[in-house]
Amino acid sequence: MKIVVLPGDGIGPETMAVAVDVLQAADARFDLGLRLEHDVAGHESLKRHGATVTPALLEKVRQADGLMLGPMATYDFKDESRGEINPSKFFRKCLDLHANIRPARTYPGMQARLGEFDLVVVRENTEGFYADRNIESGSSEMLITPDVVVSLRRITRPCCERIARSAFELAMTRRKHVTIVHKANVLKLGDGMFIDVCREVGREFPEVGIDEVIVDAMMAHVVRAPQRYDVIVTTNMFGDILSDLTAELSGSLGLGGSLNAGRDHAMGQAAHGSAPDIAGRNVANPISLILSAAMLLNWHGQRKGLPRYAEAAAAIEAVIAQTIQAGECTRDVGGTLGTREAGQAFVRRLAALRG
Repeated sequence: MKIVVLPGDGIGPETMAVAVDVLQAADARFDLGLRLEHDVAGHESLKRHGATVTPALLEKVRQADGLMLGPMATYDFKDESRGEINPSKFFRKCLDLHANIRPARTYPGMQARLGEFDLVVVRENTEGFYADRNIESGSSEMLITPDVVVSLRRITRPCCERIARSAFELAMTRRKHVTIVHKANVLKLGDGMFIDVCREVGREFPEVGIDEVIVDAMMAHVVRAPQRYDVIVTTNMFGDILSDLTAELSGSLGLGGSLNAGRDHAMGQAAHGSAPDIAGRNVANPISLILSAAMLLNWHGQRKGLPRYAEAAAAIEAVIAQTIQAGECTRDVGGTLGTREAGQAFVRRLAALRG
């Protein structure tokens, strides 16, 4: 498996260095045959090439089996005419990574203030309210007058169908329940179609239970009792907000792994940002990128029919739980270690696993 590695901005190089160490340890332990090809995006690419991402980099990623994208300073990138392109948006759109899979769970050894839970948010990734990706060219936000802005949202039946299918297929591997989150009481046409399509797809999975919750009520329900939920499927912006909440409820946004998956390509990406205020201080939690790397390995294994990749992913997830329970982790999740030291402890445990 060939993986392009882009460390990113801020804490990205620190946390990606740990994720790379973990991938190499998994490669040695499970004989994966990984080939990691390092490149740059974000501020470093802007400095070297005059653009945060380049056509040559996109082609390199297209030829690879997967991409690991470090946190990017996306808020800094405002003018695409000057090469300031949001790398996350760029790859999601150019590679048609329609499904953003974001798990959230509690771990033994951490205080579970809301009780133990294990859920996944399945978020549509290519349309919705996101003005930089729901039209072919330009932005769908328009300045009508100096005092009036109109923002357009795109919802399409094919995109609804494929994100619903991703959610129900995932639910079949878990506890067989899907919650559809929407705002159809106000967005009657767009979210109404989203619900209808989810129901249609759901009929192909009679073993999977279905319920529907309005997004504002969902925020209250998931804070009160997150253990009620298994797989949550929703549109782009709602899923973005909800998945940050569920990651934080698990104990830290630093636990928020994320996979952006399409038919032919996938990208592992931490759910959090580049956190420039703590960059270079050896305190950032690397678990989000580690978990994202595991999800990328699992995706590749399922796609290619290679069980050892799924075994490696499961082993990485098991070691995440072990390190947290042992306190061999960063301070935000109850440990005392720095970023590098937490990575070293993780690699030792992964290498020591019995086969």
